[in-house]
This record gives sequence, C-alpha cells and structure tokens, in this order.
Amino acid sequence: MKNSSDNKEDTAKQIASEEINNVQVNPAIIKQNECAACHILFKLVDKMQVSESDASEILSEILFHDPKLNDIFIEMVENIHMKKRMMGMPFSIKSRDAKDRYIESNFKNLLAELSSNFINYGSDIVLRKLLILAIALEIAQNIGIDYHAATEELYY
Repeated sequence: MKNSSDNKEDTAKQIASEEINNVQVNPAIIKQNECAACHILFKLVDKMQVSESDASEILSEILFHDPKLNDIFIEMVENIHMKKRMMGMPFSIKSRDAKDRYIESNFKNLLAELSSNFINYGSDIVLRKLLILAIALEIAQNIGIDYHAATEELYY
C-alpha cells in the first residue's frame, strides 16, 4: 500500500509530465519573460494546492528519481530559454554530455577560484563574493535579465 508521500509524488509527476508535454507541443504557453521551469513549478503549486517550497522539493524529487523525465524537463527549459529566445545558442546545440562537461568544468573553476580567494584573502571576501553572486542571480531571475546585466546593476 502506498503512503501519502508516494501518492503526492505520483500526482506531481503526472502534472509535471503533462505540463512539460503541453509546453513542448505549444511553447507559446510560456510567456515572453516567464521562466519555463517556474511555469512547471507554479502548475504544481496551483493544481496540488501546496506551497512553492513544497512544490520545488517535490519537483526536485521526481526529477531526481526519473532521469528520463529530468532529461525531458531540461530539454524543455533549454528549448524555451536558449533556442526560442535565442539565448546561449552555442551551449544549446551541444550534446547533453558536452553540456554536462562544460557545467562541471565551470563548477570546478569556481570552486578553485573560491578556494584560492579563501587562502589568499580569508573567509570574509569569499562570503562577500558568494553574497554578491546570489544577489545578482536573484535579480536576474526576478526581473528577467541575464546574469551579466544583473551583476552590472549591482555595481551601479
């Protein structure tokens, strides 16, 4: 017998799968500045009557446990944000393995830079840098601009 957590995840998986399919069939569902991933997330919030954080946790769980759905979700997000909006074209045309290697390489570079800053300048500088990165990302996500533009906004 399934518990309520399994039923909730099954329901969320069905909602997410259906909405991802809807977006793939009709990308115009995603408004011009709307985030494709957030669209799926808010469908879960609306249809399941859960909080945004609960929906985010459920979506993360179902994507983690279903690699095929995760790949379809990533493909949908890339299609909307990169191909349809013509952002990040060189990245969007790479294979999934090439994209993963690129992201991993950038992640390793960031960790190496933060480690070096920690050794050379101390934890206060690293914490400030992480805070600025987080704020710039939040600005970019909230007002629909690219990360570079958001970072520039912080400096001005």
